[in-house]
Amino acid sequence: MTTAAPFKNPHLSYSRLSRFETCPLSYRLHYIEKQQAEPGLPLRFGKCIHAVLERLIKEAVDDERTGPLSEERAIELYREAWGAEQLTGMDVFAEGLAILRRFIAEQGVVDHRDVLAIEKEFRLPVGPFEVLGFIDRVDWIDDETVEVIDYKTNHQLFTRDEVDTSLQMSLYEVAVRRLWPWAKKVKLTFWMLRHGVRQQTTRTEEQLADALAYVETLGRQTETATEYPARLNTNCSYCDHRKQCPAYADALKGKREFIVEELADLEGVAREREEVARLAKALYARKEELEDILKAQLKERDELVLGGVRYRMFATTSLDYPLEPTLSLLADATGLSRDEVLGKLGAIDKKALDALLKSLGKKLDKPRVSLLKAELEAHADKRMSPRLWAKEVA
Repeated sequence: MTTAAPFKNPHLSYSRLSRFETCPLSYRLHYIEKQQAEPGLPLRFGKCIHAVLERLIKEAVDDERTGPLSEERAIELYREAWGAEQLTGMDVFAEGLAILRRFIAEQGVVDHRDVLAIEKEFRLPVGPFEVLGFIDRVDWIDDETVEVIDYKTNHQLFTRDEVDTSLQMSLYEVAVRRLWPWAKKVKLTFWMLRHGVRQQTTRTEEQLADALAYVETLGRQTETATEYPARLNTNCSYCDHRKQCPAYADALKGKREFIVEELADLEGVAREREEVARLAKALYARKEELEDILKAQLKERDELVLGGVRYRMFATTSLDYPLEPTLSLLADATGLSRDEVLGKLGAIDKKALDALLKSLGKKLDKPRVSLLKAELEAHADKRMSPRLWAKEVA
């Protein structure tokens, strides 16, 4: 009788599976070779904010308090977490303070009896695997409903499709149903902390079954994989193993592997196009990273002249659309619900609104659309945004 070979992974998790999907090379470096990781600023900042919110709510529950959260205590915890993550930069520090103050205002009164769990560990048997995970928070809603809350510090809101197909949230619901079997309904919420938006979704039994089947399939791929190719993407400049990735180093040099010789060769055209697209994503993200360094220097001086190029900052005007008035105006004009409008927009910015107003032109008369646009802009706050200007020195 032969004994099955032990699994490479002691357990599966959403983080492991997501890393394998996004970039197999990053997965190999992180989980198989166990190379030293160097988390970027977004990851460390997100970890800092999560630590504060976890402690803040946990203290209210442990002390059996009911009432608003303490901003003073939040700032105290933030200072501790900031130091633990070795973060720097006044702009980033102020951004964190703004996020915490908004969270406290939006949270309102916390009733310790409504918080079922904080940073709740779960272990799910999925086929031959065990899936390990931690849920930021689970709240009691009523005698048959619980709410899963996952805090996010993302700069961009998720699209409706991303929310409705999130593997992370599907795993959370399966776990919650096993931990609290009395719950007949589960609300799944991404609390987008930078935006003051709670993006919510639900799952059907079929969707949950499909998610578990996918986890097992992906888990088996991680066990049987023999090659771990790099997949360039916009997150490469933030990857905690970017310094160990030869593909990223080549991308920064603009190294190409394939150039189509005959443009009539559609297969070749498509292949080159995909390679160029991957390189462009990595290079654009790197460009933003470098520009952030130059912008920081230009806060202290009017201009820089480096390598024959003059750099300056100039201001552009943009509009910030407040959430509730914007959604209300659009809901009234379109007949859609608030959630439907938000789902179509993804994020409330000028580009998304212009696209929605253009589509409304097919249903509403032109004067009504123009009036709606004027009403939206009247509610919007004008904001001056610094932009980098660069020109070669003559």
